[in-house]
Order: sequence, then C-alpha cells, then structure tokens
Amino acid sequence: MKYGIPYLASGKIVNLNNMGLPSKKRTNRSKRERASHFALKPITSTKCEKCGAKNLPHTACAKCGTYKGRKAIDVNKRVLRTKRNKNKLEKK
Repeated sequence: MKYGIPYLASGKIVNLNNMGLPSKKRTNRSKRERASHFALKPITSTKCEKCGAKNLPHTACAKCGTYKGRKAIDVNKRVLRTKRNKNKLEKK
C-alpha cells in the first residue's frame, strides 16, 4: 500500500508499509554468533628500533621521535609546547 493504496508490482499486490521489516525474530544464538567478532582485541605494540620503548605500530616513538629509522618528531619541542598549553589552560 502506498499512501493507503495497494501497489501492483509484477502482477502481485505488494503492501509497501511492511517493507524493510524482519520476517523472523533473531534468536539469541544467532545474535551472539553475529556479534562474536565485536569482542575487544588486545592492543599490539612494537619496540622502537632506536631506544627500545614500546609504542603503537605505524606511529613515531614518543620517547625519541623516530619512525622507520629516521627522525620524525622533535620531542623536546613537543614537551615544551604541551607545558605551554597546560599553563594556558590553568590560567583560564
């Protein structure tokens, strides 16, 4: 029914008000099976090649600032910037 009027599609009368609804109840078992891959996975970590500190894969090291053997981040500059930002927040 489209706007309360039955709709004729390919020779069959189709009620458009019922479209998109599940035809059967999802059982508890099928619900759990569907959600089985939603479980939390342990976080993987890698060791920095230079200093040996643990860090997330595909990210620069927070201790020495290297990524794939080359300098990516100036760590001292970053520490000073975070201290400055922290002081600004405390003053507000």
